[in-house]
Amino acid sequence: MKLALVHDWLNQMGGAENVIEAMVELYGAPVYTAMYSPERMPAAYRAWDIRTTWMDRLPGIYAHHQKYLPLYPLAWGGVDLSDYDVVLSNKSGFCHGVQTGDALHICYCLAPTRYLWQFEHYIAREGLSAATAAALRPMIGAMRRWDYAAAQRVDHFVAISTEVRERITRYYDRDSVIIYPPVEVEHFEPAPSHDDYFLIVSRLIPYKRVDLAVQACSELGLPLRIAGSGRDAERLRALAGPTVEFLGYVPAEDLPGLYARCRAFIFPGFEDFGITPVEAQAAGRPVIAYRGGGALDTVVEGETGVFFDEQTVEGLRAALQRFGEMSFSPAACRANAERFDRAVFDRELAAFVEARYDERARLHSAERT
Repeated sequence: MKLALVHDWLNQMGGAENVIEAMVELYGAPVYTAMYSPERMPAAYRAWDIRTTWMDRLPGIYAHHQKYLPLYPLAWGGVDLSDYDVVLSNKSGFCHGVQTGDALHICYCLAPTRYLWQFEHYIAREGLSAATAAALRPMIGAMRRWDYAAAQRVDHFVAISTEVRERITRYYDRDSVIIYPPVEVEHFEPAPSHDDYFLIVSRLIPYKRVDLAVQACSELGLPLRIAGSGRDAERLRALAGPTVEFLGYVPAEDLPGLYARCRAFIFPGFEDFGITPVEAQAAGRPVIAYRGGGALDTVVEGETGVFFDEQTVEGLRAALQRFGEMSFSPAACRANAERFDRAVFDRELAAFVEARYDERARLHSAERT
């Protein structure tokens, strides 16, 4: 079958880019994207067949793609992929709005468009200025109607977690199946022993709620190491007591050892999926997580971690104290992580695409006869 991949934008690295990398390796197909900045992306992407829209030529779009958000529906609506047999979109924004004609369109939904359906959260998450938010707010209603209509043209939705599946139903009135995003589990392994520190690996931005861990560990006198950087770093340092250590950017090759030696991994934010708790479990370490979002899919309470119910310092502090009275098996943590391995993603996605394509072929054959 002739297959095309669709991805919102290629100007920054994140979980969405981990998924599109896996899709490219699985299918070797061309990637349609609104814009592509080679200098901001891994060198390996330059070997891909990347096809951009006219938005790629807009001034400053690589550094400030959010200010052009109202133009994405127009750009994607002009992309015609009807010559393909299958279109597989990797969507958190607007790329599911491509024109597909009779092609089978499967949308791997990282999230219904946050900018439209969770606008205030998106503004806080991305750190957009008040002026930008004020300019965008009047357009939300019309763009929601466009987004909903585009979702109705998708043949099948695949969700990355139970949380996202529920949002697909709530915002798009569509059902979906869950195929978890790929995690490179083989890059991590348990260590014979661990140290006493707790660990966070995260961008330091407000919605990640790293502040809860900084304050809770400071109050309890627990050693906490934080790997990552971001615009919230200065505020977090001001909150931190002497037991909190900021490591800054940690190279990927150093993360497995950092995970494997921690006492536990702390995940205080609300994420659609969340790869880092899976990586920690792959390294044999339990997770202390807020009870919400993707953590409900990836952490097994009492077996591979502990939940806290309120995103407050008090809630996390109580969970840390409960954790101190419990024990966890590194082997159980590792076994749970293996459910999210890259090989599982490849197998399940390929099987889903093939099954839906075969169904479409049988339907068309029956219609002709």
